[in-house]
Amino acid sequence: MLRYLPFLLVLALWIYAFIDCLNTPESQVRGLPKVAWVLIVLLFGEVLVGPVAWLVAGKQRRAVTGGGTPSEWRRNRRTKFVAPDDNPEFLRSLNQESRQRPDNKKDEALLKDWEADLRRREDELRRKDGKRDGTADGPEDTPPATG
Repeated sequence: MLRYLPFLLVLALWIYAFIDCLNTPESQVRGLPKVAWVLIVLLFGEVLVGPVAWLVAGKQRRAVTGGGTPSEWRRNRRTKFVAPDDNPEFLRSLNQESRQRPDNKKDEALLKDWEADLRRREDELRRKDGKRDGTADGPEDTPPATG
């Protein structure tokens, strides 16, 4: 099994360099045209010359801005997570959105109608359950209807 490992590593590097070369924008390719680099990676990939040449000399590398390493960047810009319920900016944006909606009054009226309908249905169910139990509902037992 270990005798195949060098072949698999060469193949993996070859494939990585080929895909990286194809996906790199033309503006980031150094030295030769992109087509030439693709051919070099393909033709000399078996002996590792092509992929190594591409990774070392073909692609323009940029330094990380804003910190030396990604961990330093994250450490310098670490923020405390705030849940949406506790985030005043998020809650403020919700209030602004609800004020800007023209149909907000319609929504409130519709919600009140639904609540009234729900209360009416619950009262009907209570009356039906009371009649099944044998207890009679008098006018004093029923809550006044609203709406």
